[in-house]
Amino acid sequence: MTTPHSSAAPAARLLHHQVDGPLSGTPLLLGPSLGTALSVWDGQTAALARDHRVVRWELPGHGGTPGGLLPAGSGIAELAREVLRLADALGIERFAYAGISLGGAVGTWLAVHHPDRITSLALVCSSARFGEPRAWHERAALVRAEGTGPVARTAAARWFTADFADSPAARAVLADLHDVDPHAYASLCEALAAYDLRGELGGITAPTLVVAGREDPATPVAHARELADAIPGATLVELPGASHLANVERPAPVRAALLNHFAALPDDASRHTAGLAVRRAVLGDAHVDRAVARTTPFTAVFQDFITRYAWGEVWTRPGLDHRTRRCLTLTALVARGHHEELAMHLRAALVSGDLTPEDVQEVLLQAAVYCGVPAANAAFAAADRILAEITHPAEEK
Repeated sequence: MTTPHSSAAPAARLLHHQVDGPLSGTPLLLGPSLGTALSVWDGQTAALARDHRVVRWELPGHGGTPGGLLPAGSGIAELAREVLRLADALGIERFAYAGISLGGAVGTWLAVHHPDRITSLALVCSSARFGEPRAWHERAALVRAEGTGPVARTAAARWFTADFADSPAARAVLADLHDVDPHAYASLCEALAAYDLRGELGGITAPTLVVAGREDPATPVAHARELADAIPGATLVELPGASHLANVERPAPVRAALLNHFAALPDDASRHTAGLAVRRAVLGDAHVDRAVARTTPFTAVFQDFITRYAWGEVWTRPGLDHRTRRCLTLTALVARGHHEELAMHLRAALVSGDLTPEDVQEVLLQAAVYCGVPAANAAFAAADRILAEITHPAEEK
């Protein structure tokens, strides 16, 4: 299934995008290279869309995305936040991400700064720093003065090997560059000039694939090796006979690498999605939103673990309803003296209405017999305090 972006007003300020694949598929966002449009991913989209909900997006001033979507002076961070806005608008909480060159920089920034959103990452002919800033500022000035014509005339040598540069596939991709808004292109050049994540790569927790073209002059293999060496557990694939747009020049091996890298995602992603839904139902949106907001690169792996394992594998089992699981959880927390967790679950159970104060009273009396009076005494005190907090505002009205 292919779905173009909606033309309705709420979508007008989103990055232009196209959705392919089943609505129930594991979300996978694909980010483009500077100067290219949606078609840059044509060699991989159909295969990826068999099992994934594939969302291709376009850069400001490229294809259908307005050139003025980002304010002047915006960097990669602002562009990445637009990608998150797009995901939010599509109802996508967590997603796999693959990006080419600049699109890869966006994915790297997201994996560093929003690890809770990225399930897996693939960086195709990308870098943690795209060379010296001066060259990018010079290109920005040239394009502002003369349009994209000068860079379009030299793009073939940067993007493709000499043997491939005159192929129909190469010519089709190069043609899109002539239609790019010059001012948006120049702004993105300046964003690349300021981009440098070399010192933050070690904080990436998402499983990462790095793909490099061995004949790439724009992001040489050394850049890919730097990414792979610095990102924990990253896999590096180097493709002979490929330049900067390796996925266009060598579509089959890039497609195979991506399919293999993202193949394990449906199980983990579906458990996370189901677990997050149950976690919100049991603990409430406000609590979960606070927990997600406090997630750091260090704690992201634990947040993912408990969401998939505790909430996605145990709380989702059909053998016990949530009311029964709440009672068991309260008893276990009383027994182990985990007072903060006990208070959190008491509040959630009472606010949700799954347990009444009388239900909690019975659970804690039962716990007093089997877990000990001192433990139950502390639990009764916590429950009494929470009941007072919940009921007093209502009484004042």
